[in-house]
Amino acid sequence: MNKKYQNGFFIFGLVVLIIMITQLDFADVWHNIQHAGYWFFAVVILWAFLYLFNTAAWFTIIRSQTKDKTDKKKVSFHWLYKVTVSGFALNYATPGGLMGGEPYRIMELTPKIGAERATSSVLLYAMTHIFSHFWFWLLSIFLYIFTQPINLFMGTMLTAVGVFCVSAIWFFLTGYKKGLAVRVMNIVRHLPLIKRWAEPFIEKHKEQLDTIDQQVASLHNQNPRTFLMVVSLELACRICSALEIFFVLLVLMPSVNYIDCILILAFTSLFANMLFFIPLQLGGREGGFLMSVTGLGLSTSAAVFVALIIRIRELIWTAIGLLLIKMEKRKSE
Repeated sequence: MNKKYQNGFFIFGLVVLIIMITQLDFADVWHNIQHAGYWFFAVVILWAFLYLFNTAAWFTIIRSQTKDKTDKKKVSFHWLYKVTVSGFALNYATPGGLMGGEPYRIMELTPKIGAERATSSVLLYAMTHIFSHFWFWLLSIFLYIFTQPINLFMGTMLTAVGVFCVSAIWFFLTGYKKGLAVRVMNIVRHLPLIKRWAEPFIEKHKEQLDTIDQQVASLHNQNPRTFLMVVSLELACRICSALEIFFVLLVLMPSVNYIDCILILAFTSLFANMLFFIPLQLGGREGGFLMSVTGLGLSTSAAVFVALIIRIRELIWTAIGLLLIKMEKRKSE
């Protein structure tokens, strides 16, 4: 990647990270880390393993699109793991979640496999990452129905969320079959402020957009097993990531139920993603924890404790991701 762009990504992420850190009450942070004890380190280390799921999903997509053995050797799992961590770090720091990490991934991958394949693999991975969230939320609805008492309000809310998830899954399945790049750009070209830029861009890059859509569709249409493997890896990551809530709640209640942790994660992530435009989902994540934890009969203090520990973990891994960008920059010099 061009050094200028690497510096840009690094500086932008660093500025946002510093702003986020200054919002913390350091005395409260230190007190809660001490309270969590070794479980805090378990939460931080856990994500080193969870990122393996994300990397494996993206690596599988790239390998399915790359037929030449020489090209396959250009992208190692170890290198892709570092780009994955850095990409998520930039996603955490940017409003919209996909505004920083995805362009960075494309620009890092382009010199190795070309712009079109890099773009299609990143687009396909981003689609699958979001797609797995909808499946996770939908499955969590049934998990809630089978394990928790339901009143009229909760039944209405679960129905609304279920309809939303099914509609989103249908939209993504259509995108997998026919491609999504052209469809998204056709929507963008009608948006105020953006359409003046979008229309000439679409006309100039129509052939490349069609190629990207063909590559996106090929995974679903020609490699259904690979498609299912990628979705399964991402869904497994969602389910396993509930372990961090489980680890933190073990500090407060040794009898914590892992199913409750999955439900807390599902409803918290759903609420936080509704506020996607906030960097690091500040406030949204905490509000989601408060509603989901108290909704399952746990204390408000437990929700605040869990939310703070996870927020610190996110900041630590954001810093690690930015450090990896800096290390990659030095390596390329």
